[in-house]
Parts: sequence; C-alpha cells; structure tokens
Amino acid sequence: MRLLLPLAALLLALFPARPAAAQEVVTSPAPDSVAVTIYRAPYRSPGQGMNLGWLEGYALVTEKRTVEIPEGRAVIRFEGVAGGMLPESAIISGLPDGVSEKNLDADLLSPGNLYARSLGRPVLLRRTDPMSGQIREERAVIRSGPEGTVIVQTRAGFETANCGTTQDELVYDAVPPGLSARPTLSVETASTAARRVTISLSYLAWGFDWQANYVLTMAGVGAGAESARMFAWVTLANADPTSFADAETAVVGGKVNRKSDVPSSPSGQSLEFHCYFTAPPPPPLAMAYAPPPVADIVVTAMRAPPPPPPPPPPPPAPVTVQEEGLGDLRLYRVPMPTTVAAMAQKQVAMFELPKVALSAHHVAEFWSSQRGTVPVTRHLRGRNSVKNGLGRALPAGQVVVFEPLAGQPMLAGQGTLDDAAVGQDIDIAINRDNKVTASLAAVGSGPERQGHTRRGNTKDGKAADSGAPAWTQTRLTLANAHPWPIRFEAKIRHPAETRVVPIKARTKAQVEVLGTQATWKIVIPAHGTARLEWREVRPK
Repeated sequence: MRLLLPLAALLLALFPARPAAAQEVVTSPAPDSVAVTIYRAPYRSPGQGMNLGWLEGYALVTEKRTVEIPEGRAVIRFEGVAGGMLPESAIISGLPDGVSEKNLDADLLSPGNLYARSLGRPVLLRRTDPMSGQIREERAVIRSGPEGTVIVQTRAGFETANCGTTQDELVYDAVPPGLSARPTLSVETASTAARRVTISLSYLAWGFDWQANYVLTMAGVGAGAESARMFAWVTLANADPTSFADAETAVVGGKVNRKSDVPSSPSGQSLEFHCYFTAPPPPPLAMAYAPPPVADIVVTAMRAPPPPPPPPPPPPAPVTVQEEGLGDLRLYRVPMPTTVAAMAQKQVAMFELPKVALSAHHVAEFWSSQRGTVPVTRHLRGRNSVKNGLGRALPAGQVVVFEPLAGQPMLAGQGTLDDAAVGQDIDIAINRDNKVTASLAAVGSGPERQGHTRRGNTKDGKAADSGAPAWTQTRLTLANAHPWPIRFEAKIRHPAETRVVPIKARTKAQVEVLGTQATWKIVIPAHGTARLEWREVRPK
C-alpha cells in the first residue's frame, strides 16, 4: 500500500485529470421536406363521424433534414415533430455512426405548464385598473397548482389572482427547464468527424384520421332513378399540435391490423383564473322599443339597368387523388403538396363518376312474432364494376343522396358505405320511406293435423291431444303509395325451433329460406298492394 500511493501521485502529476467534454447540442428547427400518410381509426365505423378532439387514427410521417454534426458526441434536436409521436417507432437513417439514445420532449410551453413548473418561484404580478388603465406591479410567489384558483403570496399575504377590481397577469422571469416551444425529438450520436449530412426521420404518430365522403346525385326519381353521378371527397383530420406544410400527403384505405397502447398526446395545458363568488343579480329588462312608422315609397321612374356582366369562365377541373395498390390495401395519393394543418380538417377531391348504375330497393327486417306496422327502409344497390360505371376500390365512408325536385337537387337521404373492392356488391340504406307501409297480423293457428290421434277419441268424441306440432299463420300486408312500381324485400327472422312453410298460392313473390331467416322478394305495382303469408310449425 505504501508503494502504491507514491506511484498514484506520480501518475497524477504526469497525466492530470481532464474534465469530461460536454456534449454539443445541434438543433434542426424544421424539416426540408415531409410526407404524411394517414391511416383510418381501426375501430371507428363508417357511419361514425370524426371527433377532432379525440382522433384514434395514426399517421406515418417521413421527414428529410439537413444537419451539421460536430466531431465527437453530440445531441441532435429535431424540432417540430408530431406531438403524438410514438418514439419507439422512430427510424433515423443518414447518421454515419448511428444513434445511441432517443428522447421525446413532451412538455410543451403553454400557460398551464409554465405556471405548473413555476410553483414556489417568484413572478411579477401585473395588475391593471380597467377604469383608469393604471398598471401596478409587485413581486409575488406562486403558491397553488394550475387546477382551480390561482393563489399567490405578496407582501400583503395570500391573494387570489384576478378576483378583485383589477385585471391580473403573471410575468415570468425565465422559462423553466424542461419546457419546449414545439414537440422535439432529441437523439445522441457520436461522429468520427464533423460533416454535413441529410437525415431521414420516419415515425408513427397518433391523433390523425381520415374518411371518404360521397355525394350521389340521382338522375331522376322513381323508375328514372336507376343511375347517379358520384362525387367522392377525402376528408383529412389532424388533432396534433404540429402542422405539416406542403406535405406529400396520402391516405390508406382498408383495414390494417395494428395493436398498441396509445399514450396521451403531449399538448400544452391552459391556465384559467377561477373566482368562487356569489353570482350577481341579473340586469333589469330593457324597455321594449317601438319602431317608427314607415312611410310609403312610390317609385315614379327608374333608369334602365346596366347590361349584365359576361359569364365567368368555367372552373378548372378539380385535382383528384391518385389510387395505387398497397398489397391488400389501397393507397390514395394527393398529386400536389398540401398542408395538413394542426387541429384542423380539410377536404381533397377523390374522384367523380358521371353515371353509376344503382337500383332502389325497399327493405323491411323484423321478427316473425312482431305484430302491427314495421318500418320500411329505402336502399340503393349496385355492383362495383366497370360495366356499372364504377370499377375502382371504394373506401368506407358517409353518403349523401340528392334527388331532382322541380329542377333543383334536394336532399333525399343519408347513409354509409362499407369498404367495397372491385367486383363486390354495394348496399346503401339511405332513408325511411313512409309511402311504403308493411303491417303484420296473425290470421290463424291450431294443431298441425286435426282429428288424428294415436289413442283414438276421448269419451266426448273430440280428438285427443297427440302432442303434434302447432302452427301459426301470419300475413304481411304491403301498400305502395308511389306512382311507380317498387322492388320490395322482406327479411323475416324466425325462432330456431320452428319450420317455415311459405304459402305461395296467394302471392307471386320469390321466397328463400336459409337457416332462421326467410327472404321474400316481390314487385309492388304503383298505388298497389300485396300480401305475403307463411305458416310457422313448431313443437308444443
């Protein structure tokens, strides 16, 4: 031990300890270019609208940035990334020596976060008299959290800010550490030499969504409503605090299987001043004002109006998205750069088809045990094929239908469309039709075979109960008040233990029994009626 101590002292004298070199911080304020691909919320149905306050879809963001990296260890800060970034999904390419650590600075600079980080610290309390405009300032210390009433301590004691006769503001000496003005991803790296590099940063971020919106304008009504002009929109939604200017934008249609625990989106908290006082009495009612009498105006002459201006030039053709294949999914790319703004929605034209073959059907679905009137819904049906004017993948979305009335398009109904690939059938329920009625009534019941017994007759001569199945006969009465014939379809659900026996002798309908559901199809003439009857046989 005595020999080691002098040796250690000699080594320290020859090689004095050097302080560890501090990591240099390099900041990339914004990307050179950005591409955003938005995926729909996997659990949102087509008929459910998007809630900008809670979007459950996500986006794949790819950024290109040019960075000057120094020699040695450094921290590179990428400012302006999506606030809902999933940092574990970030892929960074272009750094010559890779990345050793990634961090997402999620606490944004906001009134609420600034107040919360300043708890127990001195601030400047600025008070303004609204009557005279006089400003008075004094030092104060924050003594409460951002939830509820703002309490500060001054020389006079504890006070509630903005609850007196003045308008109070808080002025901070500096920004507390740990707050970022924008969402920032920071990475640590080590480079063998100083160089200028172009970095590609790709990551997933939640808080995005999109949906398709269709506008159908029918060619006519009744028998003439066998085709429609279809215009489709892509609605983009961004609930993130970051905007992506001039982004290469695309959306993905279809169902993507993705499971993850979505974290809370980093966002700035607001700060509100609350005062808990008794509400003042309401102001007195204002006196009613009687308008002055209006004198008659007599026009004795007028000059000829100027000639009308020339008609405006026709509008340019809308820019529509371009459809591409993506495995079992479909990619819809916006052909020009567009801004995906923060906390906003926007629409881009998807496509326009001049003549899509669609036929109207009236459908009623009910249980056979129901009695009385059942609702009738109008459907538009077709096949997604080139022959019928379609022949392209249709992403799920909401549908608005217009019909001509006195030469003007009028709203006829709204519905939803599920994802429909080429070759599939489409079915859109658009509205209830009160001019087509359907009513159920029981018209008979009894044993399946009367007079037949296993053990003969009873003493009074009546047939003994043999335990044979009973039957119930039901009639569905249909009425069409339209001046044109309609296609009607009844989907009737029966109990599993019953056997359905259609009575075809009293109707011209087509009937198909599959499992526990019987489907009847019939054409009801204009201002006509029809009757459907069936018998249900069930064991006692």
